Amino acid sequence: MVEAALERRVDTLEEYMKELSYQSMRTEMELARLAREMREFKNEMRDFKDEMREFKNEMRDFKDEMRDFKNEMRAFRDEAERDRKRMDKQWGELSNRLGTLAEDIVAPNLPRIARELLGCETPELVGVRLVRHLGGATYELDALVVCPGLALVNETKSKLKGKHLDELVEKVAAFPNFYPEFRRERVLGIAASLSIDVSLVHRATRLGLLVMGMGDDTMEVLNPEVVAGGADRAVPGEA
Repeated sequence: MVEAALERRVDTLEEYMKELSYQSMRTEMELARLAREMREFKNEMRDFKDEMREFKNEMRDFKDEMRDFKNEMRAFRDEAERDRKRMDKQWGELSNRLGTLAEDIVAPNLPRIARELLGCETPELVGVRLVRHLGGATYELDALVVCPGLALVNETKSKLKGKHLDELVEKVAAFPNFYPEFRRERVLGIAASLSIDVSLVHRATRLGLLVMGMGDDTMEVLNPEVVAGGADRAVPGEA
């Protein structure tokens, strides 16, 4: 009876030992699996850290590129602003040069025109941008050349138009009122511009006006026949 009880205990102990061995084996397998997963996780984390480091490097490079781009854009804006100011200055200078076209180009040629075309060797008067006032009225001339028996009245425009010819005819008619000292001289109007449409030259000829434009080398009279009196006179506003 004692042997039977001992045998049962031995059997029970063997079962416990088997179960303990099985549980130990499962624990080792689970620990091995966990260790493998931890290694994989560590590797993934290492890869992630490497990717993050690369990303940070890329972001740093991107920031550097953006900083360089901003610096380039700032330099471009500064250069564009300098160019704009330079162009504004140049346009202003060009406008001023166009505004002084009479003094710079036309007026120096008027005495020559008077000499070659009208036989005036020594002008009595050569004036530029003349202004006179009479009874509240203002009379302005871009240039004036007075020779014995002749007064050459000039108006200069950057772009000559038909209305300018009519205005010049009116100035020619009003000249004796504002310059009574030259009342006895014949008054001849001369319109000047760097570029003139041929139709305006024909119209000026009909109005009895000389037209002076830029030739190959210098300013030239484009309708010298007016001096000979061969052109029919017209009134302002005539087409």
